[in-house]
Amino acid sequence: MQRQIFTEDHAAFRETVRTFLAKEVTPYYEQWEKDGIVSRDAWRAAGRQGLLGLAVPEEYGGGGTPDFRYSAVLAEEFTRAGAAGLALGLHNDIIGPYLTSLGTDEQKRRWLPGFCSGEIITAIAMTEPGAGSDLQGIRTTAEDRGDHWLLNGSKTFISNGILADLVVVVAKTTPEGGAHGLSLLVVERGTDGFERGRNLDKIGQKSQDTAELFFNDVRVPKENLLGELNGAFVHLMTNLAQERMGIAVAGIAAAEHLLEITTDYVKEREAFGRPLSKLQHIRFEIAEMATECAVTRTFLDRCIVDHSDGKLDAVHASMAKWWATELQKRVADRCLQLHGGYGYMTEYRVARAFTDGRIQTIYGGTTEIMKEIIGRSLLG
Repeated sequence: MQRQIFTEDHAAFRETVRTFLAKEVTPYYEQWEKDGIVSRDAWRAAGRQGLLGLAVPEEYGGGGTPDFRYSAVLAEEFTRAGAAGLALGLHNDIIGPYLTSLGTDEQKRRWLPGFCSGEIITAIAMTEPGAGSDLQGIRTTAEDRGDHWLLNGSKTFISNGILADLVVVVAKTTPEGGAHGLSLLVVERGTDGFERGRNLDKIGQKSQDTAELFFNDVRVPKENLLGELNGAFVHLMTNLAQERMGIAVAGIAAAEHLLEITTDYVKEREAFGRPLSKLQHIRFEIAEMATECAVTRTFLDRCIVDHSDGKLDAVHASMAKWWATELQKRVADRCLQLHGGYGYMTEYRVARAFTDGRIQTIYGGTTEIMKEIIGRSLLG
């Protein structure tokens, strides 16, 4: 089906992204995978190309457009290129809104120009060894010491954790407040007591640095409080819809791309003296996946438009996230199977897509959490 949500401007932007990937990412990606981290040069190149801070006001060096369709194009093209390691979506769509919507004028002047140029790489630190989706379980504390906050605790599974120059930390500022006693504090690279642990060894997305972070009596200036004191829960809930949409967009793009390369593969690969595509079972497998992708794409495109118009609610974002990522996982497994032994070889795109994509149903809220959000909205 012909997609109808993009304009000529979006099409031109897509070509810009493809050119950037071909020049600045694909030639170096294998080395980044071996290194377990991408080059900072790639971030600066993305900034020069105008791929960072798409929704940041132009006065700070950003693109000045809140149109989420540009972010969708970016997510789709990076997914098709298999370039999950360069986490522009995390930077633009998850952390960017916190800085632009919650930051003071002084904070914006201090951080946003570097955010848009690629000189400042960002991360958000919510997850702890004993607290994932349950924000009430957060143990990291920030004690008011008059002119600063004294931050203590640890975080884990933090994307961009090694590279990050600016980390938005979720910490408990009112111990008796539960989930409503949390605040967002911005910790900058080089701050005394802020240490990074291991670059964690994951089964996929090897070049995307994911780290443990430790805060030992870190003095965070009062002016680094982001948003309202004890307002983190509301702030986080407000921005989760966009985070989940970004993940969902990548999910359907991955499923479609896997279907495309697998369709080509079964036409060429022979078994029992004829192409696999001549076997009815193979045709049925392809037909099922194509139908599931087409139906999901229709729903996702509607969600993209609604979100661009500011109309997407948390429930439909949760539907999009769990459905698209579970489809991605299912398609990746079936496509690997159709590749046979070659699908298990890392030189084949389907193998890396299988491991890179497995995290999709986990981060940004697990499938189970998404279903709980939807169920509560329907049943109370």
